[in-house]
Amino acid sequence: MARAWDVLLIGGPSGVGKTSVSYPLARRSGVGITEVDDLHIALECLTTPEQQPVLHYWRTHADAIDLPAEKILELHIAVCRVLSPAVDAVIANHLESHTPIVLEGDYLLPEVIADPAHAAWSRSGRVKAVFLYEPDEGRILRNLLLREPDAGEQTKRAHVSWLFGHWLKEACAGTGVAVLPVRPWNSLIERIGEAVS
Repeated sequence: MARAWDVLLIGGPSGVGKTSVSYPLARRSGVGITEVDDLHIALECLTTPEQQPVLHYWRTHADAIDLPAEKILELHIAVCRVLSPAVDAVIANHLESHTPIVLEGDYLLPEVIADPAHAAWSRSGRVKAVFLYEPDEGRILRNLLLREPDAGEQTKRAHVSWLFGHWLKEACAGTGVAVLPVRPWNSLIERIGEAVS
């Protein structure tokens, strides 16, 4: 696959298929891949709840699962924003070392690339981003069940993912950041390639 970028960000809600498409895309592009979830885990291990209360919220508030879906979405976006400087540092490192990479995960926000502070990234074309969404909440629910059958039906999690997909779609509007529905699945890699070429 022809590559017009050095860093490709693939974001989107949990359960829409980001990882399933990112690994084959990275292989076809001949580049490495990193899951942003790993940054979250590393930073959580290196900080305390007092230092980073947002990162540790789920571990320090056992009742967080009982919050309304909209509040869970707000918390998720807050975690994404706390992680954004770490994502920026990883992007900058790969640009400086000329080591192409795909960064994928549901902790990425369009503002990482749309931020005016990173206008040089966008102008150079070396950093591209695409955000994926699934308009069918029932499909997300089924995907989560297939991926994590022991967890049972994760109705609220699917709803939060669906809400996040709509939020991302709106956040991408007018920014020039690509946003794509995941279906039809069999053309997704090609559609991502076209969106970031």
